Amino acid sequence: MTVNETQHGYLLLADISGYTSFIAGTELEHSQDILSELLEVIILSLKPQLIIHKIEGDAVFAYAAENEIPRGESLFDLTEATYVAFRDKREAAHRRTTCTCQACRAIPTLDLKFVAHHGDYFVQDIMGTKELVGTDVNLIHRLLKNHLAETTSWKAYAMFTAQVLEHLAFRPEGLHPMIESYEHLGNVKTYSLDLRQRYNELVGSRRVFLSKSEAHHILEYDYAAPSQIIWEWLNDPLKRGMWMRSDIIPILRVRGRSGAGARNHCVHGKNQVVVEDVLDMRPYEYFTVSHTPQGTSVALVITFHLQQIAENKTRLTLLLKGVVPYTPNWIRKPFCKLIVRFQLLKLWKLDSINELIKNDLVVE
Repeated sequence: MTVNETQHGYLLLADISGYTSFIAGTELEHSQDILSELLEVIILSLKPQLIIHKIEGDAVFAYAAENEIPRGESLFDLTEATYVAFRDKREAAHRRTTCTCQACRAIPTLDLKFVAHHGDYFVQDIMGTKELVGTDVNLIHRLLKNHLAETTSWKAYAMFTAQVLEHLAFRPEGLHPMIESYEHLGNVKTYSLDLRQRYNELVGSRRVFLSKSEAHHILEYDYAAPSQIIWEWLNDPLKRGMWMRSDIIPILRVRGRSGAGARNHCVHGKNQVVVEDVLDMRPYEYFTVSHTPQGTSVALVITFHLQQIAENKTRLTLLLKGVVPYTPNWIRKPFCKLIVRFQLLKLWKLDSINELIKNDLVVE
């Protein structure tokens, strides 16, 4: 038996709620098939950014070293995107079934909750079997038994301990604070997000997504990494600055988040400032922004669309449209192409992201 030195990082549990009562009164074979599908979609969503430690019945336990999550908001993006994927898979499974057994009829009762924490852990190796151990590992499992649901009536949520938010240096507005108390562990302060409400916001908001027929110009890039990794290179201000060759300065956030309504300044050189307004955002899938040179009314609307076309291959499609007030479309289209050709492509180096990812992995 060998025990590694203490490690510090992020611990995450994704737990399918309602499964215990679901399996107790349903057909075992069908309920296991449904569980396998839902666990698979959770793992696929978490895996690129976290190490999947193990499946614990109806839960997935994952972790990451602290330098693996440099941007605070990415942990929120990850839980929200995983929940959206879970809900989509759950609804698809329910729609496609023609079976009338209790398990298949009860699919909509299943939901998902997360608990996230930051702390210390050991990776213990016993005859080739690795196990995470430590007080913080015990704590995150104890946090699955909490009073949030009975206090708020929430069925799906993401719970973050004060320690993880402090380490991320990120706390959006609107989180529900609570204090849980456990024997031998004491009081634990938590902040939680209602995932059902967030899901409704993400899928019900006004969709701003340029179609190929609307776009004046289209660019495509292929990357040797999952979409979750590429998302970070497109949204982390420091990483963006590497390929955009500019300083990205967050100016405005909505409830502390960088979704629709947020604003950035892209600073090129001394006096060149482009105002970037986020029009729509769905983590790991797409986001749409408008770029307006400061002091002008001319803009470039851009949709960044990510499609994972293989396990470690992502296609980024940029759909661009020029906005020139009081001009017909036949003028806006060549204007857009000129801007892309003589300004954007000379400045932006999107094709360098593959090499930047390699260098980032070497450094880590």
